[in-house]
Order: sequence, then C-alpha cells, then structure tokens
Amino acid sequence: MKKTLLILGFLCCVIISSKAQVVGTDIGDIAPEIDLPDTKGNNVVLSSLRGSLTLVDFWASWCGPCIKEQPALLKLYNAYPDKFSIYSVSMDTKKPLWLAAIARGKLPWIQVSDLKYWKSPVVGDYMLQSVPLNFLIDKNGIILAKNIHGKALEDMVNSLLTAQ
Repeated sequence: MKKTLLILGFLCCVIISSKAQVVGTDIGDIAPEIDLPDTKGNNVVLSSLRGSLTLVDFWASWCGPCIKEQPALLKLYNAYPDKFSIYSVSMDTKKPLWLAAIARGKLPWIQVSDLKYWKSPVVGDYMLQSVPLNFLIDKNGIILAKNIHGKALEDMVNSLLTAQ
C-alpha cells in the first residue's frame, strides 16, 4: 500500500510539474490553425501541410519588405520541393492587387486570404502587428522559429532539411 501511494504521489508530481503543449505563438507551441480561402476561393487549412517543414508567411502586396523577400523564399522553396512548404497569408483587402502580386512574383506555393486586412481572425491568433512576419513550423506543427528572415532562415531550413 505504501509503495502504491508513493508511486501515485510521484506520478502526480510529474504530471503537475510538466508543461503541457499549448497552442500559441511562442517557440515550442503548436501553431494556431488557419483555415482561409486560396486564390480560387477553396479553403486550405494549415494543418494539411503537416509532415513537411512549413513557413507560415504573413505578407501583403503593398508591403515593400515582403515583396523584396519573395525571391529568396522562391529559391528556398525550389531547393526542397518535397520537404519544404510555404503557406502565405495575405493581409490585402483587394483581390486584384493580391493576385497581381502573386503573378508578378511567380509564387507557386499556397496563398490564402480572407481579404479582411487587420479584421481577419488570424491577426489575433498570431498576434500580428505588422508584416512581414513568419513562423517556421516543423512537420508536427510545432513552432521552431518566428520572424526569421534572410540568411538566418535559409541556414535554419538548410540545416533542418539536410540533417534528415
């Protein structure tokens, strides 16, 4: 009986002291789900990309730094076509401007937007305050890095995917 109580007490301590995995925007959290329409109006859920390293990229057609970053993202995306995905969320309000920016940049990855700008539910879910903003998530949906750009993003993706 004492042994059973001792084991139960130990298990309670372990359970209470362990940090449960939560949905949030901190590194180590499970990335919040996104379910928005793509350029053709079909909803695409972020979790459909589980199984590959994914960059959740918040951008807009009117954002100069966002547009400037796209060639580097395209190069990275093309380097790992079967292992690396990009899920871009546009903060645009005008569909023609959004579609034109995608066409101009020749961006082949998933593009979604509800065209609600800062009133979109993803703004609160991801605590979005400005663009560009991104989250690198692993194959299980866990946030590995956030707001990582340029050489730092390239190096991290390369190291994660060449180690596999």
